[in-house]
Amino acid sequence: MEISVRLSRLFKVAVATGALLSVTACGSSDGTGSSSVSGLNPPDLTARTELGESEGQVNLIAWAGYVEDGTNDPEADWVTPFEEKTGCQVETKVAASSDEMVKLMKTGRYDAVSASGDASLRLIASGDAAPVNTDLVPNYQDVFIGLLQQDWNSYEGTAYGIPHGRGANLLMYNTEKVKPAPDSWSAVFDEASKYKGRVTAYDSPIYIADAALYLRETQPGLGIDNPYALDENQFKAAVELLEEQNANVGEYWSDYLKEVSAFKSGDSVVGTTWEVIKNLTQAEGAKVDAVLPQEGATGWSDTWMLSAKAKHPNCAYKWMDWIISPEVNAEVAEWYGEAPANVKSCDLTSDPAFCDTYHATDENFWADIAVWTTPIEQCLDGRTDIKCVPYSKWVQAWTEIKG
Repeated sequence: MEISVRLSRLFKVAVATGALLSVTACGSSDGTGSSSVSGLNPPDLTARTELGESEGQVNLIAWAGYVEDGTNDPEADWVTPFEEKTGCQVETKVAASSDEMVKLMKTGRYDAVSASGDASLRLIASGDAAPVNTDLVPNYQDVFIGLLQQDWNSYEGTAYGIPHGRGANLLMYNTEKVKPAPDSWSAVFDEASKYKGRVTAYDSPIYIADAALYLRETQPGLGIDNPYALDENQFKAAVELLEEQNANVGEYWSDYLKEVSAFKSGDSVVGTTWEVIKNLTQAEGAKVDAVLPQEGATGWSDTWMLSAKAKHPNCAYKWMDWIISPEVNAEVAEWYGEAPANVKSCDLTSDPAFCDTYHATDENFWADIAVWTTPIEQCLDGRTDIKCVPYSKWVQAWTEIKG
């Protein structure tokens, strides 16, 4: 009951303010203005060895809901206490896509960004993100081990950011219209014609990885290991599967409140979703449920990355430590609807069952989640005898898939 009440309030606040209606949310990409990353050969940058005096300001790029100052909801304010404690005044630019974040970071006007995995390697490769000295972030020691030194937030053992939280891309379905309850992504791929016009899919080039993940399990002959490391043949197969799916898709979603509305109205009955969307939709009275399919799933993990051109690096470091402190990370995780990064946050959520709902401590669950990672020519699965298809071609293919 507690989570339903909280989510219902969040839904009403979001609708009233438009705070979440216009954003494409974690990691999404509108397919425009993307940076091309062929291989991962970042410039030789070094992390700071110590912090100095606070500069009095920090300029952030963030997803809506990550940097709340009480404007959207008086009960959601972790910015004001940060400013009072550190003397660093927070200025925030809410971004609508990963591509926008990448473009904004190149301007040099911002100190840090809450980058998703489909942006982070681009920022590392281009030299727009600087290595981070995790010893200067005391709360880093309490981050879940499954978020440390991963492909999307590090390079050759060097950390390029501080993990913020994570979520899985689940299969949501209308429990009255979709029977028996699905347990496979085949419901939106090979069997999608059963629900023609009422299938929904995530509107982003990174969604190509969902098709690749499904093919990894159903067509082992393709040899797919990492859904973000696809050679030309593997990529072609994933694109063809999505072209077939397109005939059955009623709507591609990027704004998650619109997906809630589509499932409430019945315009959508099956498709990819997030745990927070499922909970919001159920809180609004829709007959839906969601499942982690037998093939596993893709997912997302956001990382606070420091700009290589940061004008306020000391305040940026203080922000990164603040946002993953146990109390604050618990607060932002509940407000946004994601698994927190800090292990200790699970003892501090207002809903005692929150971390169970979002599988925060279940590393077996996350073992089946392929977290968004920027596709590059340097194959992320370790193959060195071929080149993989880079993100720029994923963007081009996604436009063609949607027609």
